[in-house]
Amino acid sequence: VAIIGILASIAYPSYTDFVVRSNRTEAQRELLRIANLQEQLFVDNRAYTEDMKALGLDADPFKTESENYSIDAKVTGNTFVLTATALGNQKTTDTGCVTLSVTDTGLKSPSGTCWE
Repeated sequence: VAIIGILASIAYPSYTDFVVRSNRTEAQRELLRIANLQEQLFVDNRAYTEDMKALGLDADPFKTESENYSIDAKVTGNTFVLTATALGNQKTTDTGCVTLSVTDTGLKSPSGTCWE
């Protein structure tokens, strides 16, 4: 019983960390996908949009499939910033990376371990 307790005390934090990083990866993937949609729209219309529905997404703000992140856009002139904001349990467990952003130039923030 003691051995199982020791193994569980080691395995559970590793598992929790894996789930948090996996959820963050989903947000990163969606940010880059939506950035590509913005660029396609810009080629067609010479303008970016803050309206996620104009990009063919189902909601504004857009939520990731697992609903751990909400993604919205901020457009200023011919530039945009997409921001993914953690929701629910992801927000409380991933405190160092509550928001992830990518710009039209590909600048990702925050830098460091949030974008692995």
